[in-house]
Amino acid sequence: MSTYKNFLNKLENSLQIAGRRSEDIELIAVSKKKSIPDIQSVIDEGHLLFGENQIQEIEKKWPELIKLNSNIELHFIGSIQSRKVESIHENCEVIHSIDRMKLVKLFSELETAKSIRRKYFIQINTGNEPQKSGVLFHEAEEFISDCISNYNLNIIGLMCLPPINEDSRKHFIKLRDLAKKFNLDCLSMGMSGDYQIALECGATHIRIGTQIFGERN
Repeated sequence: MSTYKNFLNKLENSLQIAGRRSEDIELIAVSKKKSIPDIQSVIDEGHLLFGENQIQEIEKKWPELIKLNSNIELHFIGSIQSRKVESIHENCEVIHSIDRMKLVKLFSELETAKSIRRKYFIQINTGNEPQKSGVLFHEAEEFISDCISNYNLNIIGLMCLPPINEDSRKHFIKLRDLAKKFNLDCLSMGMSGDYQIALECGATHIRIGTQIFGERN
């Protein structure tokens, strides 16, 4: 059995334990540092949602892959540099890491200019870690409110990366409760090591790399 199919079996068990349904979850296969043949083999098994965190990798790998597989949905999950906004908007249907008002304005201007609508998550720094991307938790409500009220972006939910030395559950619950205040339905949380907890806490989008593709070199 392939690594991908093996993970699908584990995911099915995790969903049952969490009392969730597979149709309510979007599984994003994180293909960073994976080759075109590695990615194509997962596409050949029927998977269509992929995530990358470097726009340079997207520009290098994905035009060829999309030419062969037109129904792929590409998610951008990394931190965003202002000068890369246009390429990210052009190449990715869903963007998980909005965290500065400058980015909100740039994406909003692009959407108006190009008449192309994307889906967005706001990344929240639930642990207020100075080295990490994301809106600081104590500033999050004002930021979310400003995004929704004053900019014409399709904000569908919130995303977080919990601190590695803390209990993920606490951070996932913080994110879930914050999303509820704004009636945001989608939660991008949970990776290979903590997706089970994320599912129990209401994740709608889980980002899985090594459990689908194996270890990275």
